[in-house]
Amino acid sequence: MITRNRRAELLHTLDHMTALPDRAPIILVDNGSSDGTADAVARRHPDVVLIRARTNLGALGRNLAVRRITTPYVAFCDDDTRWQPGALTRAADLLDAHPRLASVTGRCLVEPELTEDPITPELRHSPVPGPAWLPGPALLGVLAGLSMFRLSAFREAGGFSDRMWFSGEEELLAIDMAALGWWMCWSEDVVIHHAASTTRDSRLRRHLGIRNTLWTLWLRRPWRSALRRTRVVLGSAPADRVTAGAVIAALRGLPWVLRDRRVVPRHVEHGLTLLEDSQRRSTARRYVG
Repeated sequence: MITRNRRAELLHTLDHMTALPDRAPIILVDNGSSDGTADAVARRHPDVVLIRARTNLGALGRNLAVRRITTPYVAFCDDDTRWQPGALTRAADLLDAHPRLASVTGRCLVEPELTEDPITPELRHSPVPGPAWLPGPALLGVLAGLSMFRLSAFREAGGFSDRMWFSGEEELLAIDMAALGWWMCWSEDVVIHHAASTTRDSRLRRHLGIRNTLWTLWLRRPWRSALRRTRVVLGSAPADRVTAGAVIAALRGLPWVLRDRRVVPRHVEHGLTLLEDSQRRSTARRYVG
């Protein structure tokens, strides 16, 4: 679990996660909070392994926590997402039963009404072709706070990129796992609640989301596909200074992107191409804020 300056929400989430009947050991990375988060956790949940990062590591805080893991699987949980009773067990059972399954992503219900997250239909009806043994729709993208990973697959793919930092950082990891021959799926009965935090910088998230999406396209897709998707991504974003700043930041990264570029195998590119129609129509993938 990673957190930054969301003490009340985090403590509520930890109260829930530590009371689950199938609870698991928790490692928390506090990304340099200034609101007393780390001290509050140490007092209220002394059994939680607490890592106090001096700065905001973003998603790289997860990589830091994974270094402490000795179990075969790791479930990620944001400070505003809560795995429901039995969900951890169900996800682990699926990974136990399918050795080439790298991750299981659960069904997200948004509090307080417990309505399905808008991205759920895209996951439930994923057009990505998968093997007959796969226990759910095949995915080529995951949502970290809703997913359990096989540690060997996560490590083989290199974990979360130190370039991406945060926002959309999962996409590159998922594509790299698929390129290595791993599979990912969605599961209807692995249920996670999301109480979306109001403490977030929506403009920064949009900036990072656009930048990271462009970098992922340029790093892994054939140039024709990368340029086609670049036009779609930029066409769906507001024509403002935030979007312009994201594009400039992405272009500044071109030297390392070109150096690290590694095009995915044909079967992965085929799956990514099949996803483009649902991505274009998606109400959950709008770069607004």
